[in-house]
Amino acid sequence: MAYQFKLAEKLIILNERGQGVLVRMNHIKKVCTDPKRRPSYFTDKSMESGIKYINRKFPNIDFRGGSQHLSSIQKQKTAVLEGLHSFYESFIDVMEFRDHVYELLNTIDACQCFFNIAINFDFTKNYLDLIVTYASVIYMLSRIEDRKLIVGMYNCAYELSNGNSDPSYPRLGQMFLEYDHPWRKLSEEFGPHTKSVTEALLSLHLVYPRRNLSADQWRGAQLLSLLASPATMLSPAVCDTMACEYLSMEVMERWILMGFLLCHGSLNSNAGSQSLWKMALRNGLYITIIRDEVLHIHKLSEDFFDSLKGYSKRIPDIKECKEHVIANCGAVRREKRSFLRNALKELTKVLEDEPALLGPKALFVFMALSFSRDEVLWLVRHAENIPKTKTPEDYADSQMAELLFFMERLRSLLTQHRYIIQRYHLQYLSQYDALVLNDTIQGMYVCPEEESVLMSSFVSTLSAMSLKHLDAGEEFDLKPFRLDWLRLQVYTSVGKAALALKDYPELAKIMNMAQFHTKMMDNVSELLCETADLSILCFHARVFEKIFSQNGEDVSMQRYLMAFPLACTHFSQSLHPLCPEEMEEMEKQSLKLCVLFLEEISRQTCGVVLEICAEQCNLSEKLLPKHSAETISTARNKKLKKPVPKRGDMPKEKPGTESLRKDRAFVTNLDKMHQALTELCTSFSVCADFTVFKHIVVPAEFLLAHLEMRLNKVIVQMAGYNQSTHEIARPSDLLAGIQAYVTSLHSLNCYINIDVARLVKSVLLQQTQPLDSYGSQTITTLYTNWYLEGLLRQASSALIVHCPTTQCFVNQNNENEQSFHAEEYSDIGGLRALAELIGPYGMKFLNENLMWHIISQVGELKKLVSDNMDVLVQMRVNYEKPEAMTDLQKKLTGCENVLKRVTIIGVILSFRAMVQEALAEIMDRHCPFLMRPIRYLKDQPDLDIKISLGVYEVASAAGLPCEIDPALVSAIANMQTDNSSMEEEFKISCLLLVYIAVSLPSLCLDPNSNYRREHGGHQNNIHCLASAVNHLAAAMFTVQRKSIQTQLQEFLKVASAILLQLGQNVERVEIKNRDSVYLILHMIVDQSPFLSQDMLEMCFPYALLRNAYREVHRTFIPSMG
Repeated sequence: MAYQFKLAEKLIILNERGQGVLVRMNHIKKVCTDPKRRPSYFTDKSMESGIKYINRKFPNIDFRGGSQHLSSIQKQKTAVLEGLHSFYESFIDVMEFRDHVYELLNTIDACQCFFNIAINFDFTKNYLDLIVTYASVIYMLSRIEDRKLIVGMYNCAYELSNGNSDPSYPRLGQMFLEYDHPWRKLSEEFGPHTKSVTEALLSLHLVYPRRNLSADQWRGAQLLSLLASPATMLSPAVCDTMACEYLSMEVMERWILMGFLLCHGSLNSNAGSQSLWKMALRNGLYITIIRDEVLHIHKLSEDFFDSLKGYSKRIPDIKECKEHVIANCGAVRREKRSFLRNALKELTKVLEDEPALLGPKALFVFMALSFSRDEVLWLVRHAENIPKTKTPEDYADSQMAELLFFMERLRSLLTQHRYIIQRYHLQYLSQYDALVLNDTIQGMYVCPEEESVLMSSFVSTLSAMSLKHLDAGEEFDLKPFRLDWLRLQVYTSVGKAALALKDYPELAKIMNMAQFHTKMMDNVSELLCETADLSILCFHARVFEKIFSQNGEDVSMQRYLMAFPLACTHFSQSLHPLCPEEMEEMEKQSLKLCVLFLEEISRQTCGVVLEICAEQCNLSEKLLPKHSAETISTARNKKLKKPVPKRGDMPKEKPGTESLRKDRAFVTNLDKMHQALTELCTSFSVCADFTVFKHIVVPAEFLLAHLEMRLNKVIVQMAGYNQSTHEIARPSDLLAGIQAYVTSLHSLNCYINIDVARLVKSVLLQQTQPLDSYGSQTITTLYTNWYLEGLLRQASSALIVHCPTTQCFVNQNNENEQSFHAEEYSDIGGLRALAELIGPYGMKFLNENLMWHIISQVGELKKLVSDNMDVLVQMRVNYEKPEAMTDLQKKLTGCENVLKRVTIIGVILSFRAMVQEALAEIMDRHCPFLMRPIRYLKDQPDLDIKISLGVYEVASAAGLPCEIDPALVSAIANMQTDNSSMEEEFKISCLLLVYIAVSLPSLCLDPNSNYRREHGGHQNNIHCLASAVNHLAAAMFTVQRKSIQTQLQEFLKVASAILLQLGQNVERVEIKNRDSVYLILHMIVDQSPFLSQDMLEMCFPYALLRNAYREVHRTFIPSMG
């Protein structure tokens, strides 16, 4: 008879279906309560009348009399049908599920089935699961407040579209009315099933009390310890009830509490039922229905029994149990978690050292995982709804990370050493279980044919297993074996079975053990899902985040923090095929939590790393040469026997004193930071990557991203640029600081396997660009702005002087005290450091900005030339006629303005030449193999101008000087307007040179035009005119395809003629600085690749230059400083 009903198959199918329906009910409830996801027509004002009418008349909705109310639904009937169809079908699924459950439960009762968790474990477990799942579905259905509106509105739209109501609507409406008070109706339904349910629940007396122990009792029994009895370490962990040992306490409590709510009759008549019920009530305030939906079991039980007659005595019991939970349960659970942390740690260490023990002691691992999962979920459930208690700290755990971490380690060990587990259990099944099972079967007196076939297949299946199959890589599938065992349990548990399983407990024991062993062969992942699944944490995100933040504050827990993002890998297990709509939302939530945890761990690690780097940078800064002056001064004073400074002036500590310790126990701040770094980096070493919803997550990349972002900010902060005061760190100091940071960062490889070199290259490369990858300013931008606005602007006003002798800029000795020393930023060391920091890319950006300023000055010069065009044309023709030139000079305007602007261009170009030279030296040091071919190409003669400019551009990017500046050529070429022809531009360029030449005498009027021997230049930077004239002429005439040499020779003739006229005016003021101005002519020729001294001597007597040099050097007064 039992064969025909297929009870085993129906139990499995209905349990799976019930879970899917339960998930859908939960999904519908969440959608209807979320304002963002709630169907729009539920909140549409035009639908208010129809909604009220449906709620009031449900389920008997009068379509004719309510047409005025339902007109809005008539307009949107298509949208309503489409939007509510899936919800409506889900409610039909509930109805169908209920029908099938009714049928199966009635069949089981009719068969008078026997239930005992210790004997027919799978049959009893599936039976109790079905009862709880069914009750949970009905309860969740009653929690959907809009259920009547959904069904009523859908049916209205259906009838308005089809002319008749949906066939399922009447039964659905009746079901909704019946379950307005779900527990009362359910208890009535389960009245006929009380005997079976109570029998199944009472069998838990064999399991639940011995599992429901305190931490002290666990400790006394040395639970989960492999080291407690070394002699039995290699013995297999077996017992009479294998599956019961890792059965979840939460599952059992759900069975007990919900089962006795449905079948409460035995609570007044059976002392065993009452003690089991009270024991479960004393273990917590909440039980989980599905995900984050919980039952406040004490309140529900009290209200329910208060409505029933004859149960008044149970209410005091409930109150007493609730008070006990509030007073004691938090502390008891805290102690259990404390015990489990140490037990799992010991178990993990032993198994990591001896993974072969995973074979005989696999049961211990699943027990440990199950116990730990129960405690984690209990805490999360109650932390979400903390009761009023004097000790709320019992519902927080700052050491949860350790427990989660060792749970993950045990999971990974089981996965990692799968072959060991399979090899051990394969031999156990074929060489022990098969033999014992065969002997047991042979000793049975009665064995019907169907049962005999099944048991014979068990023996043959187990006996046929061989190590050859395992070594050949074959996959085992023993699900048929386990399904047949469930079938046999059903066949032998019916009332009038010829072979009663309860009469053969030894057979049940052997088969339950063999079933566990088969799961070790092919079902470890599902068993892990049953015992260690933490996917429910996805639905308690607030509590999960709170626990993470509490653990993050505890230094001892930082090494275990990676357990939190790893827990997010479980979240995909909570999905169900019947509810695919949840996948996207859950994927977002899972990734959000995972990223949140990894970002926080990375932030903490990054903070510690950079604190250590900053400390090392400070120590390195003490070793800079600039701090040696005080030490030298002290030594000199000591040698000269000068008086010792007063007590108040304590001498500074020498670098290195921080390493001297009088006591080993003394811990410095740097020691604490290194310890914190060790703990945090250990968490990153747990796993290289893991998967969350098919997304591969690499924790180290989060750390690298944080380090990259923070390091960019730190470098900019180290530069210390103040836009208002134009203060900035010296490039050499910044470079030393960055080198200290980089050296310290490379030590990170000692803690964690990450590519620090890639990080440093990425950050430093970003700093060579105007903006980093986050859109923030870099040191390239800061130094470009500072040199333009701070140094060159003051050099343009002659407050700072370009000094060719020392190849730097120096401050003028005047009353206006400068905020910085120009030589500290522009000497060869400073510019080399700048080139090292910003590299060729940064130099290119700096040059582009310099060119922009030059071009703006050239534009103004062209305007001045245009204003004086006629005079300059005459001067160009009559430069050898002194009388005519004198008259024309009176008509010429803006000479000082021209010279000032050309001087500014010269200053900028002189600075650029210094920067380029520094860049070339850095490039020679870093990549000499690249510089040699560039130099070779640059020095090749007789190349086409286009090819030459291309080569010059490469050479200039490498810092090499070129006869024609390609950047200036490009900038001037971009200045050409469509209105002006090339001939007009050439004419303006020629006249500009004439303008500069005829303006030179006016320099004599400036008292600051005197040449200073110690600087190798003039006090007002007019010596920079030489650089400006040469580069401008070369660039302009290259663009205009004219001879540079010819035009410069013309400039030389005009300038010589004008300057020679100064010698004729002995009594005029111009002769004061005449000798200093003569030198400019020599500088132009000396610096030009297109002019020679012979050309100069043809225009300007060398004797005048010799006398000029003698005069300017005669006035120099040497000083010893």
